[in-house]
Amino acid sequence: MRLSLLCTIVLLTLAGSSHAGAQRVFTADEHARILAFWAAPNRYECVVPERNGLEPWQVRLTPEGSAWLLRFQQTGGGGKAPPTADPLAQAGAVTWKEWVQRRMAYDRWLAQRTADRLNAADLRAFLVLSGQAKAELASKTANHAMMPEPANPGMIPPDLLAAVGNPPAFAEAVIPLQHKVTFDEGDVYTYQDHTNVRPTYAYYRFPQGVATGGSPLTDAERTSLFDAAGLTDSEKRVMMAISKLEGSFDAVNTYDTGYVSIGFIQFITFDDGRHSLAQVLNHEKTDAPADFERDFRRFGIDLNADHVLTVVDTSTGAELTGTDAVHKVIDDKRLIAVFQKAGKTSTPFRIAQIRVAKEAYWPADEPISVTVNGRSLSCKLSDIIKSEAGMAAFFDRKVNRGNVLPLPDVVMQTMLRHNITQLSDVSKYEKEIVAACKYRVDFLSDSALTQPDPIPQQ
Repeated sequence: MRLSLLCTIVLLTLAGSSHAGAQRVFTADEHARILAFWAAPNRYECVVPERNGLEPWQVRLTPEGSAWLLRFQQTGGGGKAPPTADPLAQAGAVTWKEWVQRRMAYDRWLAQRTADRLNAADLRAFLVLSGQAKAELASKTANHAMMPEPANPGMIPPDLLAAVGNPPAFAEAVIPLQHKVTFDEGDVYTYQDHTNVRPTYAYYRFPQGVATGGSPLTDAERTSLFDAAGLTDSEKRVMMAISKLEGSFDAVNTYDTGYVSIGFIQFITFDDGRHSLAQVLNHEKTDAPADFERDFRRFGIDLNADHVLTVVDTSTGAELTGTDAVHKVIDDKRLIAVFQKAGKTSTPFRIAQIRVAKEAYWPADEPISVTVNGRSLSCKLSDIIKSEAGMAAFFDRKVNRGNVLPLPDVVMQTMLRHNITQLSDVSKYEKEIVAACKYRVDFLSDSALTQPDPIPQQ
């Protein structure tokens, strides 16, 4: 009963509707067909993952704790660090970091005690176990009980409290659930919620969210798609380098600050259902309408006249737009499976991703303005950055941060350091500039990319 109730709770979301007077995107007949499709037997299943059967309760980072870690990182001067970075290693006073580390360790210990107690108390599950399974569960519980209690972290440093605010619990006991979605063609997509991110991850927001890196493609398959999208050989090599950092064309993520993130460079909706993922959908809808109907609309996903994400609630038939639609995709694994299916099987959807990546994130024409010795100077990024390694470094920043900062400041410092007066001469020091702007990866060591010329000898 407990697990059935949990699955039911996960599936219950508030049914919404379009704003009064807004034009509907789907017809009444389409609503009926969409509801009938999703109501088919065995279309969707929700269970406790088999590997967690003996210990359904697990310890996870809390979304509130993750958000506090991001504020800690930003307050300490760390800015927006790469998602792979540890916030505690980026910024903040040593005494702050030490207290946060102790607090996190203590919270995880408390959460593990709670998980152990709840697992042991689940007598109905315990009674149907075999003798061997009972012994295994007892052994695991005993091992957890033997874990030494960490030192109590004590009072938060007053200056940390003033700067970042009072932290919530950093860990909690949860039951991760497995969700399986099956399409008529036999495609099956399986997800697990309560993603086990690292304890210091600063971008975890939705415990009901899921993620998968998708199905990797060969370099030949990627090259074929980049050719079909009309990229040059140089653009292909740069995008190949970046796409390896983000996932495949069918990658999905609904647990972090991108809200709904899809595809080979993680196109996003943010909270309002617009942004780069809406651009991708609009590209396919415009360039290949029949394929868009097959990939998205027949399942209840489309854009309204303002190019805002709109979905049909798979349970109630309500038509949801913008923020409501975004949160429905995060909550309902059936809808995120539609995106993964399109990324895995639809060439037009993949090509739409590539074209939007070029239009929205390619940094070559990014304006660069600096002030040196009282003179204001301006140029394009491509006037300074000539190599594929350099272009990849700033393409990476555009994809992950939305800008090419700190390039203008680095250019200005480079000009002052080398007594350069014209922006046209800055490209001689491209290697030095790219090294100073490294973000997630050192593209200067990537032999598949063309590299900047050696720095001139002084």
